[in-house]
Amino acid sequence: MLYILSGQDDFSLTQSLEEIKREIGDQALLVGSITTLDGQQVTLEQLRPICETVPFLAGKRLVIIKGLLERFDAKGRPRHRKKTTRTDQPDEPKSLGTYIGEIPDSTIVVLQESKLAGNNPLFRELADKAVVKSFPLVRGTKLSQWVQKQVKEEGGGSISPQAVDLLAKLVGSNLWTMASEINKLVLFTSGRRIEEDDVEALVNYTQQVNVFAMVDAIVEFKTELAGQSLQRLFQSGAAPAYLLAMLSRQVQMIVRAKELSKQRKPKTEIQNGLGITQEFVLHKTLEQASRYSLPRLSGVYHQLLETDLSIKTGKYGGELALTILVAELCQRDKT
Repeated sequence: MLYILSGQDDFSLTQSLEEIKREIGDQALLVGSITTLDGQQVTLEQLRPICETVPFLAGKRLVIIKGLLERFDAKGRPRHRKKTTRTDQPDEPKSLGTYIGEIPDSTIVVLQESKLAGNNPLFRELADKAVVKSFPLVRGTKLSQWVQKQVKEEGGGSISPQAVDLLAKLVGSNLWTMASEINKLVLFTSGRRIEEDDVEALVNYTQQVNVFAMVDAIVEFKTELAGQSLQRLFQSGAAPAYLLAMLSRQVQMIVRAKELSKQRKPKTEIQNGLGITQEFVLHKTLEQASRYSLPRLSGVYHQLLETDLSIKTGKYGGELALTILVAELCQRDKT
């Protein structure tokens, strides 16, 4: 039996893999019959004896190969392949495909991929011989439905539509993080419905910390770090419009905190003036206010406004506009 599991939704992919393991039989007996291989390195000569070894105690042997298809994806090769003395032969996809398609009945092979190209030569060899499952990032209505289902499964809880929307906006499509946050919310609410205020109290921290890190990197001209922070937020499913609003809000708060600090206002008055309820947010904002100059912050803020206009007028898509913004801000001369 052959499975091909692919996609960026690692949570759902892992659940599917666990389901395959459960279908094989007793998990305690299966442990000695599972082999995980690096698809970037494995050869047919290495694969053959593993797949043909009789399972120990369990009825089936499970062989998980990670990244084998990506190895033969022409676009992905330079980035994914590790340094090795092995050189793939031109006919290797065909020979591997022929063998994997004819593995013994006692062995189940799972090819686990983060992405999958339809023109991949090995995939073409195996597609009609495998159970193919794709797990793209869950977004929009599907993400809301997933949240509601997960809350119900966590002890039969419930969640308001407003809380679902806010949770999706703050956490995004990373279902590992989402599942963890839902678990905390269910425990926190102790059987009552999860409301928007509960999400604001428990979940806002992680997203704001990520935004703080990106603001730091932008204002300090750290191009690579700022770009990495932005891409991580995109990958987690955060919407460009939300990120732009959060960045603009944080820059405004830093400027306001700087003005209040210059007036020697007490910490509690600054906190009330900024409308901040969480201690860590106040601490980080005051720290940034003490480190960054007003001319630098003013330049960043005006560029944020220009980016917002370019998105609203359709000049650029949201992700592209923010990517350009971050690159330009980090290349400016210090003021």
